[in-house]
Amino acid sequence: MEAKPPENSLCDKGSLSSVQPSISEGSPIESPRLPLSSIFSPRRVALIGATENVGSVGRAVIENLGCFPGEVYPINPKRTTVLGRKAYPSVGSVPATPDLAVIVTPAPTVPGIIRDCVKAGVRAAIIISAGFKEVGPSGAEMERQILEEARRGKLRIVGPNCLGVMSPHQKFNATFAASLARPGNLAFISQSGALCTAILDWSTRENVGFSAFVSIGSMIDIGWGDLIYHLGDDPHTKGIVIYMESVGDARSFLSAAREVALTKPIIVIKVGRTDAAAKAAASHTGSLTGSDEVLDAAFRRVGVLRVNTIGELFNMAELLGKQPRPRGPRLSIVTNAGGPGGLATDMLVSNGGELAPISAESMSAFNKLLPPHWSHNNPIDILGDASAECYRQAVQIAARNAGTDGVLVVLTPQAMTDATATAEALKSFSRIEGKPIIASWMGGNEVFKGRDILNEARIPTFDYPDTAARAFCYMWRYSSNLKSLYETPTAPSGSRHNIAQKTKRRKSCSTHARLGERC
Repeated sequence: MEAKPPENSLCDKGSLSSVQPSISEGSPIESPRLPLSSIFSPRRVALIGATENVGSVGRAVIENLGCFPGEVYPINPKRTTVLGRKAYPSVGSVPATPDLAVIVTPAPTVPGIIRDCVKAGVRAAIIISAGFKEVGPSGAEMERQILEEARRGKLRIVGPNCLGVMSPHQKFNATFAASLARPGNLAFISQSGALCTAILDWSTRENVGFSAFVSIGSMIDIGWGDLIYHLGDDPHTKGIVIYMESVGDARSFLSAAREVALTKPIIVIKVGRTDAAAKAAASHTGSLTGSDEVLDAAFRRVGVLRVNTIGELFNMAELLGKQPRPRGPRLSIVTNAGGPGGLATDMLVSNGGELAPISAESMSAFNKLLPPHWSHNNPIDILGDASAECYRQAVQIAARNAGTDGVLVVLTPQAMTDATATAEALKSFSRIEGKPIIASWMGGNEVFKGRDILNEARIPTFDYPDTAARAFCYMWRYSSNLKSLYETPTAPSGSRHNIAQKTKRRKSCSTHARLGERC
């Protein structure tokens, strides 16, 4: 997966007192379409509950804010300094109004703190504290009080019960995670803070970068729709990936997704397919997960791609970021081994894809290029002794084939195979108009360099051909979802087709009405 090269923003958290704020005047830039800039690009941040206690959330967050180039105001009525920074007894006592308050104090204190923030003119808050509706009615009542106080001052809230928020391009880390994410072009939103930390650790190892990294928590105020709209307008964000436990405000989510998915892919993994998973999610966030079948239909209608695993979530973000969307479901498979081609075919067909038919013109070209005992069919088995040049020409023929919507290239490291040279030969196919190209360089040490070459050329690689074929099917499904956003009935009024379309639309409206969406 591609990432922006690391910057020097991953600063030493131990040098808090030496940080010289470079942003100190004015307020975060707001516009009608960027109402969350106080959260993602604040100039002044108050940390309420800042402490030096080792192992505490308050200590972890203030250490992480050491990278932030703006003003940080620790709030602790029992201390005059926290880790070398001047501390203040309350948010109302700081010398300049904070844009954002990060709250890590016990749950019962939070309603009063939000009241103080509103009085001080604070525009947004991230409530990291837990102990709200996930613990029962008393916690739900505290959430009601928090929202009531926030509404008096139009203060926006992320959380509660969340890890926090990162804006890597702003060097802003208001979380208790171990490190700041690398800057990149992928936004990640999750209802699970623990999953955020695991993904963050993985992304550091894999050099994956993010434009935003958000733990959304219980969503008492800011929900999926707010974030999707914001990230849709964010120039750093090229794709949005979501781990979802509950849909929250369905109308807001669906409206935002329909608009933004036309320009930026939105990929969701939604738990709750089974009763057991739904129950587990409810105990975690205190929210209902909603009907899975209804959500599936809604996702398809608004152009959201739903996947089943974390691996697929990020694979698809990479694929859709690097390659064009296929115009149809037909895949050409070029391979130097029959077995992997068969595996890819099974996965392709079982997930709604098709093998591309080979036209007479393409068949003639393959016959001229390949030995007499090539497969004469798709998968196109070019045999185990295929050279890098043979691969290049075979892929070129497959890509030009009129019936092809995408190409999967599979390589196994046989004795005659040069995985590195073959990857070099395929770099020129990194962008085929309207036809994605993906690869499976199977093996270990012998193919690693070739994989790197392909990835650098923006040709995504997979360990196994069946995984690659499934990814192509997801791409086609995503293309089909987006295409349906533009489709309108064209048959004359009263025709059989027109009546069928109206019946289908009524059923679709009925489905989405159950989610609160206007049809």
